Amino acid sequence: MKKIIIYMVVLFLPPAVWAQDIYAPILQEIEQNSTTLQALKEGLNATKLANKTGLMPDNPEVEFGYLWGNPSAIGNRKEISVSQTLDFPTAYIWRNRLSELQNHSAEYEYRTQRMELLLSAKSKCIELVYYNALHKLYARQAEQANRIAEAHEKMMQAGETNRLAYNKAMLNRTNMTNELRRIDLERQHLLSTLATMNGGKEVDFVFDGYEAVMLPADFENWYRTAEMQNPSLQYLRSQVDVANCQVSVSRAEGMPKFSVGYTGEYVLGEKFQGITMGISIPLWQNKNRIKHAQAAATTSGIMKEDAKVQYYNRLKALYTEAVSLQATTCEYTETLKNHGSEELLLKAYHSGELSLLEYLLEMEYYYACYKNKMEAERDLALTFANLTAYTL
Repeated sequence: MKKIIIYMVVLFLPPAVWAQDIYAPILQEIEQNSTTLQALKEGLNATKLANKTGLMPDNPEVEFGYLWGNPSAIGNRKEISVSQTLDFPTAYIWRNRLSELQNHSAEYEYRTQRMELLLSAKSKCIELVYYNALHKLYARQAEQANRIAEAHEKMMQAGETNRLAYNKAMLNRTNMTNELRRIDLERQHLLSTLATMNGGKEVDFVFDGYEAVMLPADFENWYRTAEMQNPSLQYLRSQVDVANCQVSVSRAEGMPKFSVGYTGEYVLGEKFQGITMGISIPLWQNKNRIKHAQAAATTSGIMKEDAKVQYYNRLKALYTEAVSLQATTCEYTETLKNHGSEELLLKAYHSGELSLLEYLLEMEYYYACYKNKMEAERDLALTFANLTAYTL
């Protein structure tokens, strides 16, 4: 019971607290150096500027005319006019509100893209832990296999062993060497991928064990927090707000527009000047614009609800999978602790209690169990990373 309480306290702390894990340093480095994130940030700034464009009234218009009289006795005529077109006042209010909502939505979209990139990087790190652990195991066994092979080679030359035992020792060394080579290739591939994510800079990640995973006892309470903090759902909620505000903007833009100005006309010995005013009658231009905005708002609301359902079911499935994987890892750990020992098998082989064939067969059982344990721990870590991706 104590473990559950401690976990629940940690789980609901802000993301900054979560940074105290083995993946935090490399994720912070990737966030700082990633050219992808840098491009996304610049795109976010450009989007915000675009959303702030076009909020002011239209530019004023100035016209000047010079007309020559004919016959010349009537003189020339000069005309000057200055006019300004204005939307209905509420249009400016709703456009500014829409701009703010669009910028909030752009922020959530960027946070979603950032979360996905960091989750991908974290998943690569989790895979790397798996291969680091296998490298540690097979490096040790490859060294031991080489010693056994060298010993059997000398024994073969001295006539102290048969050809079958010698062949088994050679095959075992080859298998171990190639398996270690394959593991190292996988490690280098993961490190290269992480370096690409890190803006081309090499990374150093040598951990070969996973941190303990403690799942929340109450999924429903935990899910409510995840739903509120998940940036992809926040983005969809913001899109609903944007769509609803767009309806108000469309209504305001459907109201009459006004124009005010000054006009002056100058002819020989005469001058006419004064104020002009006009109004546009919204008959055809905005037809169906409000209906379109309302339909878009309805669509956004449905998409948001659909995303919530999908997110809930996805996390519920991940949670169920994590519970099962946690039980599997515990069982493998307990079995290896009580019934698996490389040192004991090696000692039995050197003492003559096990033949080479028996030793290699027993080690195959051990490798299979150890790899299954590491795969279960890796899958658990990946599942938990997806469950808590919103904290990145």
